[in-house]
Amino acid sequence: MNETSEMLNPYFPIGMQFMVALGFVMISLLTSWFLNPKINTKNKLDVFESGIPYVGNARMQFSIKYFLVATLFVLFDVEVIFFYPWAVNFKDFAREMGINGFLKMLLFMSTLFIGFIYVIKKKALDWE
Repeated sequence: MNETSEMLNPYFPIGMQFMVALGFVMISLLTSWFLNPKINTKNKLDVFESGIPYVGNARMQFSIKYFLVATLFVLFDVEVIFFYPWAVNFKDFAREMGINGFLKMLLFMSTLFIGFIYVIKKKALDWE
């Protein structure tokens, strides 16, 4: 065996799996394209959304409050995810990390608290 075949040998199964997956996708798409009925009627081309007839333009404007609340939810939800392991293993963390770890967590919690106070002061959660 030469050096090139020894270098490519570990990647051969990955390449084969990729080729089989790509082949399956291509065959599925081509088969569905050849077998589908090509009759275009008014009902077939009409917009359908859960059986409810559409009214007006689909591009209606939403209040920015909706997006702001959604963004704040994601932000604070991710921060709570960081709190969970610390809260569950508080005794272990306190022993291993000592006062330095406690101060870091206190800094993290104070940043979260300051952000929450800022959101309340800006009245981002008040709906009119």
